Amino acid sequence: MNEISPYALGATLYMPATRHDLFDIVMNQKIAGLRSLVICLEDSVSETDVEMGIANLCSLMEKIERCGGRKDTPLTFIRPRTPLMAQRLNNIEVIHQADGFVLPKLDLTNLGQWQHAVEGSSLLLMPTLETKEVFDPVAMVELRDAINASIKKRVLALRIGGNDLMGCLGLRRSAGHTLYKTPMGYVISMLVGVMGSAGYALTAPVFERLDSQSILEEELEMDVIQGLVGKTAIHPTQINIIHDALRVNVEDLNSARMILTDGALAVFKHSNAMCEPATHLQWARSIVERAQWHGVRHEVLNLQINDLKKNTK
Repeated sequence: MNEISPYALGATLYMPATRHDLFDIVMNQKIAGLRSLVICLEDSVSETDVEMGIANLCSLMEKIERCGGRKDTPLTFIRPRTPLMAQRLNNIEVIHQADGFVLPKLDLTNLGQWQHAVEGSSLLLMPTLETKEVFDPVAMVELRDAINASIKKRVLALRIGGNDLMGCLGLRRSAGHTLYKTPMGYVISMLVGVMGSAGYALTAPVFERLDSQSILEEELEMDVIQGLVGKTAIHPTQINIIHDALRVNVEDLNSARMILTDGALAVFKHSNAMCEPATHLQWARSIVERAQWHGVRHEVLNLQINDLKKNTK
């Protein structure tokens, strides 16, 4: 069912469903470089504005339908407030103009409700892991197995809700440190192990500051090391920074292509590292797929160009 690569998400920008410029954002490239967005009816919309947000969302879907649908536009997901709201939205005739739903606060107690709410459509799902149970690896194994038995084929990626998880501990990130210097470092690594080993892509939590680009870049480096496929953004200024961090090192890409070559040796050396297709195959596929969506890191290419210029003088 899933024909969209999770690497297509890149920087995912959340915005309230009450915004009046959603059509221009989705259809007219109002936000440069945007590859995915989530139209939110949960935390970013007050209780009193929910019906207005739903009406605005319906109007957006209908307008897109009248224009002939979305082509070469950002991936568009909807975050309902509850399973009951998801069921209501799922029954809208033009809901197929969205790519899927983000399922907030998914856990074992509500998985069945969410599954029932989205039945009858082919929309993709991005469950968000952001409840206190996420800190318990046993609970995550149980949740993983339950997702495997229910909605696995529709899951594009699992989103890690960093702010909610920090809130469970009564914590907030400090201005001068990445999320990996908090208990979230353990949580992210654990989720990568539990969920990633079952084939689920995971996206990185939001970086909630706009005045610390160096810390954002440091955190993105850790996101990539952990194998996370994208990151939630809070502002358009973060989009290009996130996308640039997701670019692939050219040496990694060359190694990956050699590993994937028919007839590759069982073990070989490349760029002063051992390559072993039997164990590096999945890594190689991920590198090539990420490169297809995000390209090769500019600084590596620039260094190669500069070296080439020096050697030709």
